[in-house]
Amino acid sequence: MSGIPAQQLVGTRQHWASFFDEPRPLMADLILDEAGDEALNHYYGDRWRRPAHTPDAIEAEGFYPNLGGAARWIYFLAAPLRDAGGKIIAVIETVQDITERKQVEATLEAKVAARTEQLATDIAQREQAELELLKRYAELTELNCQLHDAQEQLVQSERLASIGQLAAGVAHEINNPIGYVLSNITSLRGYLGDIYRLFDAFEALEGDRPANDPALLAVRQLKQAVDFDFLKEDLPALLRESEEGASRVRKIVADLKDFSHADQAQEWVWANLVNGIESTLNVVNNEIKYKAEVVRNFTELPSIECHPSQLNQVFMNLLVNAAHAITAPGTITITTAQPDPEHVQISISDTGCGMTEDVRARIFEPFFTTKPVGKGTGLGLSLSYGIIQQHRGQIDIDSTPGQGTTFRITLPIRQQAPDTPPAA
Repeated sequence: MSGIPAQQLVGTRQHWASFFDEPRPLMADLILDEAGDEALNHYYGDRWRRPAHTPDAIEAEGFYPNLGGAARWIYFLAAPLRDAGGKIIAVIETVQDITERKQVEATLEAKVAARTEQLATDIAQREQAELELLKRYAELTELNCQLHDAQEQLVQSERLASIGQLAAGVAHEINNPIGYVLSNITSLRGYLGDIYRLFDAFEALEGDRPANDPALLAVRQLKQAVDFDFLKEDLPALLRESEEGASRVRKIVADLKDFSHADQAQEWVWANLVNGIESTLNVVNNEIKYKAEVVRNFTELPSIECHPSQLNQVFMNLLVNAAHAITAPGTITITTAQPDPEHVQISISDTGCGMTEDVRARIFEPFFTTKPVGKGTGLGLSLSYGIIQQHRGQIDIDSTPGQGTTFRITLPIRQQAPDTPPAA
């Protein structure tokens, strides 16, 4: 094994030469000298141990890069021989070449390490794939939610458009008979004046007839029976109130047509926002008049490039929400301003219940509503937000619980370079 002839070593203390380049004690020498653990650690480091079945023995392993002309792993096992008194009188040391076993172990360890690394890689790839699947699933879920929301908003928009077309048709049908009513009231006022003049002429002739004239007495009795003096006084007031009511209906019809007019071509047009606000106020008057006083802080605004009916829808949503937020008689204040040459601003404030930070953070989410079931779809403000975004505008909220809410809309005057200047 060592390449050194046995006769050169037997009976000498040169056994170290088989393994080492310079003199040093072998394991048998250390046991024979009864060296302690400190000496063993010095020469063998952590490569030695005491076998459990033979506590007096010592075993160790070592690697020798040039033993007998080759690199070898050697196993040493040394055990003392004792006399009857327990004194060590000799040591038997067994030396075994375990290079092949070590090579097999190294090969197995390399394979285990490679397999472990492969398993770790496979696990990492599987975990990455699972994360990717979870990410894709989350993205798909989000896309499905967005698609559902978009579909609901589209349905709501189409419903609003249908309602708008229906309202425009109804307004057109109402407008014609209202025109007849107003025209007839004007004619009736003229006819009534003629009748009054005729009666005045008859009354002038009463003085020329005898006081006991049967015809005259019959006329006087009839005048008293129908309370003619009251009729003369009340009929003009009735005509005036009827005319005012019909004119009010005509104004509501005109505002309804203006409010609900569908932007069929989806083209940008120049419109006056104050006119749109006034039209919307007339349409939602019944929602507001028993709840709040409307304060108009209007300043002169330039016409802006917009979809007027869409903005009217925004104004309606904000005004109706403001009315619903007011539980006791309160105030809704509408303020217009031009903060800079390129933008206009509309603020709608109420003295209602206000909202918390949590509600304000979610107020524009589709289907989010604080109203009781059946009182709101949760789409009004979401649609309004989308309309303002489509107009390249911004909508902000200031709200304090118990004090009220302000919605502030900022819109650009121009959407794009116009082919023609805005209407004056």
